[in-house]
Amino acid sequence: METKKVLISQPKPSSEKSPYYSLAEKYHFELNFHPFIRVERLSAKEFRSQKISILNYTAIVFTSRHAIDHFFNLCTDLRIAIPDTMKYFCITETVALYIQKYVQYRKRKIFFGHTGKINDLIPTIVKHNSERFFVPISEVHTDELKHLLEENNINHQEGVMYRTISNTMSEEEINSYNMLLFFSPSGVSSLFENAPNFKQEDRIIGCFGPATAKSAKEAGLKLDIEAPTPATPSMTSALEQFLKERSK
Repeated sequence: METKKVLISQPKPSSEKSPYYSLAEKYHFELNFHPFIRVERLSAKEFRSQKISILNYTAIVFTSRHAIDHFFNLCTDLRIAIPDTMKYFCITETVALYIQKYVQYRKRKIFFGHTGKINDLIPTIVKHNSERFFVPISEVHTDELKHLLEENNINHQEGVMYRTISNTMSEEEINSYNMLLFFSPSGVSSLFENAPNFKQEDRIIGCFGPATAKSAKEAGLKLDIEAPTPATPSMTSALEQFLKERSK
């Protein structure tokens, strides 16, 4: 099947300079952005039901920018003023820099991992094992971080602060695409919530991240594009490599 219409299951880029647009122009296909999921924070009432007092903790662990947004916004809803002494431990430098949206960036209180894997951050957390750690998490989550913190005897508490919800999209609209690109396991789940009778047939499926790829394969999808890899670290580079090979 010729690639004529591609769905990127992410929000539309804020800049027209996104490499996705360059690829659409170069390889002559229609490009649409439509997230299969959206993330929303819990209400103050829902969070209070967990009986967690954030000010009892001296450090926060952030695994994503979503976690940062919903933590600080929910604290505002709860009328909690985060003290300047609070320390922040982030999965990557990119996530750490995002904190500047809410607090002044100071290296002495913001720490981050270098690989994007949670176990890379653990040695830094262990060095500060006198802190009391709070971990904002999604309603649907894995227990990998919890187990690592417990194994290292870190005083911590997880608290649900946000949830993932499927965005509505008609089965007819989904079937109009020749290619679908996914970026999270929740996105794959949402595909089948919106289109229970979805059949891949000769549609091209691409996934970013091993967890997303695993979810897609378990759902019976055949993957044509996978990222990141050493040769294609981004979805756009993987997409370009696929289109280049197909055009030969």
